[in-house]
Amino acid sequence: MKRTVLAACALICAAASTAVPAQQKKPKMAMDIPAAITTPDSVDTRLGTLKFFDGLPDKNTVEKVYDNLDVQRGVQAFLNAMPGASLAAMRKGLREAGVTGNTIGIFETLLDPKSLFLTGNTETLYVTAWLDLKNGPVVVESPPNSLGIMDDFWFRYVTDMGLRGLDQGQGGKFLFLPPDYTGDVPIGYFVFRSRTYGNWLVSRGFLVNGDVKPTVENFKQHIRMYPFAQAANPPEQQWVNLSGQAFNTIHANDVTFYEEVNTVVQEEPADALDAETLGLLASIGIEKGKPFAPDTRMKKILTDAAAVGNATARALTFRSRDATQFYYPNSAWFNPFVGASFSHEFLNGGALDLDARTSWFYQATGITPAMVARVPGSGSQYAIAAVDSRGEYLFACCLPRRYTGASGAMFYLLSTTDGQGKALDGAKTYRLHVPASVPVKDF
Repeated sequence: MKRTVLAACALICAAASTAVPAQQKKPKMAMDIPAAITTPDSVDTRLGTLKFFDGLPDKNTVEKVYDNLDVQRGVQAFLNAMPGASLAAMRKGLREAGVTGNTIGIFETLLDPKSLFLTGNTETLYVTAWLDLKNGPVVVESPPNSLGIMDDFWFRYVTDMGLRGLDQGQGGKFLFLPPDYTGDVPIGYFVFRSRTYGNWLVSRGFLVNGDVKPTVENFKQHIRMYPFAQAANPPEQQWVNLSGQAFNTIHANDVTFYEEVNTVVQEEPADALDAETLGLLASIGIEKGKPFAPDTRMKKILTDAAAVGNATARALTFRSRDATQFYYPNSAWFNPFVGASFSHEFLNGGALDLDARTSWFYQATGITPAMVARVPGSGSQYAIAAVDSRGEYLFACCLPRRYTGASGAMFYLLSTTDGQGKALDGAKTYRLHVPASVPVKDF
C-alpha cells in the first residue's frame, strides 16, 4: 500500500514538473533586492553568532543586542555626561569642607595633598565657592589682580572675572541670574544668566615675591558673595580655610558615577541639557522626576560600562590618536586641551569634538576661553608629555599662565618612570632640567 501511494505521488510530481515552462516569467511587481539591505540567517560578530529567521532575531540574539545596547549607552553616558559628574563631586567635596551657602573657601597657606583636585597647583592661591541661584540672583564682587571663572552645573562656561573678565582685572560687581529669572535687570553690574541653578566659582591670585599673605589679604578685602536681595545691605562675608583639609572633588570611576550624574539631572531644569543627551541618560534609567534605581541586571551592565568608560577616557587622555594634538612631529609633547585649536566649546567647523571634551574633563577642572587664548600677559598654554622616547609612560607636565611668548613654561614632574623605564620612587629626589629664560609669568 505504501509503495503504491509513493509511486502515485512520484508520477503526479513528475507530471507537474514537466508542465512548468523552462523559463518562468518574472512577476510584474518583482525587483532585484540589493544584498546590502538583506539580513542573513546567521552572522558572526564581536557579540558572537547572531541568528535570524526571515530577518527576525531569535531569543538569544535579542538578549545579546539589548545587553550590548545598554552597555554602549552606559559607556557613552560616562564619556559625555562626565562634566556634570565632575561638578557634582566638586560640590559634594566643598560642602563637606564647609563651603556652603554664601561661605567662600580659601587656601590661606596654599593647596596641599590632603585636598583631592584634578588640576590644582601650589603656586597660586585659590578661592572657591558654590553659587545656588534657586532663591534668586546672586552678586559676586570680584577682587583686582585675579583670574576667576564661573561654570554652570554641566561645566559650561558662564563668564570670566578678573584679568580675563569684563572688569579687566580691576575688580567689579557681577550679577548672576537664574535660568528662569523674569524680573528687572539692574544697572551697575556685569550681568550674566546661567542655564543652571548650580554654578561653580573659582578664582586665583598670584603670590607677591613668593609670599601668600598679600594675596590672601587682597581676596579677603575685596571678594564678596551675597544674594542680590541683600545688595543694599550685604551681610558680612563668611570664610573657611581649606588648607590642610581632607576632602575629595573628583568624580567616581565606578558605577556610582551614574549617581553623580543623576544628581545634576534631578536638580536642574530639563532644558538645561540638550534633548539627545537627556535621551541617552534616560535610556539607562537617569530621568528627571524619576528615581534612578537600576535592577540587578542593569547595575551589572553599568558597572561594566563605567569600567570601559574609565579605560576609554584614560586612553583618550594619555594615548591620544589625534595627530593634531601633538606640538611637534614624532614628539611626546601634546596639548591636553585639544580645543586650543578651535574653541573652548570643543567645536571644530560646527562639529562637537567628543573625544577632546572627554579628554579635557577627565584630566582637568574648569572651562573658559582663556584656556585657548594666546594673549601675552593673561593667556594660558598647556603641554604634557605622557611617554618617553620609547613610548614608556613618563609624566612631565607644564602649565604656563600669563605667558609672554609662544612657548615655554614652568614644569611639574609627575612621572611614573625615570625615562629609562625604571619606576620613580616617591622617597627619592629627582631633577628636571628646564631651558633658561622660559617666557612665562606669574605661575
